Amino acid sequence: MTSASSSRLPADELPSALEAALRQRIPAAHNATITNWRPAEQGFSTETYLFDLVDVESSDTAATGTQGLVFRRPPDFAVLPDFDLRRQYLVMQRLANSAVPVPKTRWIDAEGVDLGTPYFVMDRIDDVVSVSDVPSYHHEGVFAETDDNGRARLSNGCVDLIARVHQINTAERCLGFLDLRGFGATPPQRLLNFLRYALDWAGDDRPLHPGLTRALDWADNHMYVPSRVTLCWGDSRMSNVLYAAGDHHPVAALDWEIAYLGDPGADLAWMFLTDWVSSPLDGHASLHGTPTREETLERYAGLTGSRPSNMFHRCAAAGRSADPAQQETRPRGCRPRRHLCTADRIRSGWALTTPNRAESPFVSQCMARWGDGHGRRPARFQPRGQAAFS
Repeated sequence: MTSASSSRLPADELPSALEAALRQRIPAAHNATITNWRPAEQGFSTETYLFDLVDVESSDTAATGTQGLVFRRPPDFAVLPDFDLRRQYLVMQRLANSAVPVPKTRWIDAEGVDLGTPYFVMDRIDDVVSVSDVPSYHHEGVFAETDDNGRARLSNGCVDLIARVHQINTAERCLGFLDLRGFGATPPQRLLNFLRYALDWAGDDRPLHPGLTRALDWADNHMYVPSRVTLCWGDSRMSNVLYAAGDHHPVAALDWEIAYLGDPGADLAWMFLTDWVSSPLDGHASLHGTPTREETLERYAGLTGSRPSNMFHRCAAAGRSADPAQQETRPRGCRPRRHLCTADRIRSGWALTTPNRAESPFVSQCMARWGDGHGRRPARFQPRGQAAFS
């Protein structure tokens, strides 16, 4: 696990230090000040703060304005391997003005010149709502409190965004740096090798539970050539969508830290798994009105002309959920990624991933530790240097 550098500013010193940088970087902000500085309610994989920049001069010299902004920097302790802030920044920057709505990026200080650590600033989107992971959106909040039609609208909004992500022309948007080529020859192989690497990293080389090992081996033995390779969101779930406060249509897709190029079925598998894991209801059932998986797949197929069906990604999604759960057991004072850190839920993850239990050896214990004898440690997740992002 990667800890903060000695030059990292404490959170309470960030506003004053950032204020000086903002005055240099934003035109007409030389007298502006930061107010309403507050941590984001979600987003544990990247440290995130919301704030207002007030007294920004407008084109009318007699008036001043306020800009709502978002500050993001790497967390004290990484919950993702080889964390590189440029990855998410560049994805959002290159998706600007596309069919996928994302916040407008302002700038990135990738070298940490201003504050001693890397950071970036983007516009804040106001008059929105979101669903939460903790507490579960099945239990409280806008999803739980709305009616059946409202729940369908929120869930379908996320599916619609996923479909738009998968229709992005990655060559035109210069997203080739997301292809994970250091992890294998084909997209499924790259995803699985990265998953093994991430579990190894998260578990500090401690042995993984045999149940998860068998699941990974099963996926290893069922490699295939995908019919489509697209941009994958990576963390595709309702809690990473901003919805309009009024009619709850999706207005932005957030959190692109683990975006990659691969089989689009992985994004749907992840959405299904995180929804199931987050439910506190009996049998991890969804609230009434939530579209079924079959209804979701039909909607997705109607939007894209393609219907994912490969079992591989159902297995891989459950394996991914074990990575942050691994870190929950680490006695290092790190902040865990809380939305998937309940061991009992991870242990029963196989029931989610396997519609037909005879299809896969993915058994009841999923929250566990790494070690299956492969001993593979692929190339690093994110190559360093600006050329890697060209």
